[in-house]
Amino acid sequence: MGTRCCLGCGEGFRARPQVRDQRYCSKPACQQERRRRWKRNKRHSDEDYRENQAVAQRAWAAGHPGYWRDYRLTHPEYAERNRVLQRERDRRRGTRDLAKRNASEPIEAFPSGTYRMVTAVAADLAKRNGWTVRITVVSKGYGIAAILQREDVIGAAGPPC
Repeated sequence: MGTRCCLGCGEGFRARPQVRDQRYCSKPACQQERRRRWKRNKRHSDEDYRENQAVAQRAWAAGHPGYWRDYRLTHPEYAERNRVLQRERDRRRGTRDLAKRNASEPIEAFPSGTYRMVTAVAADLAKRNGWTVRITVVSKGYGIAAILQREDVIGAAGPPC
C-alpha cells in the first residue's frame, strides 16, 4: 500500500490495508476534522439526522440553562469575537435598527392619543420581545372616559379598519 496525502493536514501517510478508501492520517486533529466533515455532510443530506441533532441540542440546552451566559462571562475574548462577527453579519444584511428585549423609544416622542398598532414589514431585525410597528393616529383629544364609552357602544374590537 503506497503513501497518500491526508485531507486534514496535507502530509503523506501510509494507509491501513483494512481501510481501502482511507483519506485521513491517524493524527487526532485529522480524525477530528474527518468526523466534523462527516457530520456536516450528514446534516445537509439526511433530514432525520438533522432533526435528531436539533432535538438533542434543545434537550441539552434545557438541562444547562445558564451555560452560555456563564461561558461568555468567563471567556471575554469569545464574547468580543461574537460581537464583531454579529456586527459584520448585520452590516451584510443591511440591518440598521436592532431591537433587543423590551427596548423602545421614549414615550414622549409621540403625541398623546389613541393609536392602532399594525405589524410592519421591514428588513430590521427584532429579538425576543421587540416589535417593529407602524403607528397611525386614530383619534386625538378624547379622554379615557370617552374611549371606554365608545368601546362599550361599538365593542372592544372597534369598527373594522
